[in-house]
Amino acid sequence: MSEILHHLPEFAAHHTLLVMLFIVLALVLGGSEIARLFRGYRELTPAMLTLLINRESPLLVDMSSQQDFDNGHIAGARHVPMSQFDPESKELTKVKELPVALYCKNGNTSAQAAARLVKAGFTRVHHLDGGLGAWRAADLPTTRGK
Repeated sequence: MSEILHHLPEFAAHHTLLVMLFIVLALVLGGSEIARLFRGYRELTPAMLTLLINRESPLLVDMSSQQDFDNGHIAGARHVPMSQFDPESKELTKVKELPVALYCKNGNTSAQAAARLVKAGFTRVHHLDGGLGAWRAADLPTTRGK
């Protein structure tokens, strides 16, 4: 190990561009991980969401389009499309302290909604990473209709 550290200054002097690229990459990755820690909501895997559903019965919200919701959703989920999503609504403010789990088709829309809930003062916000696609890939059940 000391041999590597001994040659490090020489390597850095000969490969300045490569070293600078490494430093920039490390800063970007580190910054994104730090931002992830402070975003206020938790990303869940399908297995983690199953545990949350079984243990705490969260408000489960499907942010998909009506057609996607009708084609299949997690049992017990309420459908709220992003166009109608309002974190300040009377119905949602009643559950500010309860766990809320959001998901959509691929996870992007529900992540935006989760950030809005945190900004509105919700304390236990969860988001299914990968959305319903990840849920189905884990071979977990869905239900059709309303």
